Amino acid sequence: MLEITPSPKTSMRFYLTTHKRHWVRLTNKPLFLKSEHFAVARTLPKALGPYAVDSGGFTELQRHGTWTRTPAQYVKDLRRIWEHVGPYDWAAPQDWMCEDLIIHGGQAGPLTFHGTGLSVAEHQRRTVNNFLDLRSLAPDLRIIPVLQGRTVAEYEHCRRLYVDAGVDLEAEPTVGLGSVCRLQSTREGAAIVTAMAAHGLKLHGFGFKTLGIVKVGHLLASADSAAWSYHARRRPPLPGHTHKNCANCIDYAVAWRDRVVASIPEVGAPA
Repeated sequence: MLEITPSPKTSMRFYLTTHKRHWVRLTNKPLFLKSEHFAVARTLPKALGPYAVDSGGFTELQRHGTWTRTPAQYVKDLRRIWEHVGPYDWAAPQDWMCEDLIIHGGQAGPLTFHGTGLSVAEHQRRTVNNFLDLRSLAPDLRIIPVLQGRTVAEYEHCRRLYVDAGVDLEAEPTVGLGSVCRLQSTREGAAIVTAMAAHGLKLHGFGFKTLGIVKVGHLLASADSAAWSYHARRRPPLPGHTHKNCANCIDYAVAWRDRVVASIPEVGAPA
């Protein structure tokens, strides 16, 4: 078993994003896993440590331009994960990202984006309504609210939608910050994180990379990243490893995570 090494640098919980669901029985490092990778499995591994569940929204909207799973189906999947894998820290809702490619469609490398054809405001409205639906269907499943937008003003608008719906975001254990993965290391991205953190929200940053974590990690309660795999793909494997590279290697992922956590410029409790 790979043990958690406490860090004196930060109190932020940093999740390793992976599509390898069996990793939950190999390490007690925090992991971030997509719900669909559990949903298609006949048997589910028992988790050794903390983990959180991604709804798979980016892939859903990229491929289809809409959600193909109903809230009831998603709740059913989440209950199965909870019962068999173990209680998770939290699960993401079926939110609607606001990146231009998600809304307008197009091509990014090998990925073709269908495009929703909707406005940012409509994506925000649907995100909030889905959270309310999921919280009503399953108040016990630790499903978190997520803020969506592209600018500080748009994230403020989304925050007000939650407030108007009676959701006390400051009281929520975790509030997701969506659609920031391409902005995180920019001045605009830092301004968004800073503005939302100023409201006293315990933020989770989705899809953060090293530069973003170093820049604003001290303002986040948690973050997740799959950047370790991209990093490993462009380097030789670890000594003694026989695979071509370590892009799917838990040893590399854990060592990478430890280095990133140590780089966050804040002194606090262990992660």
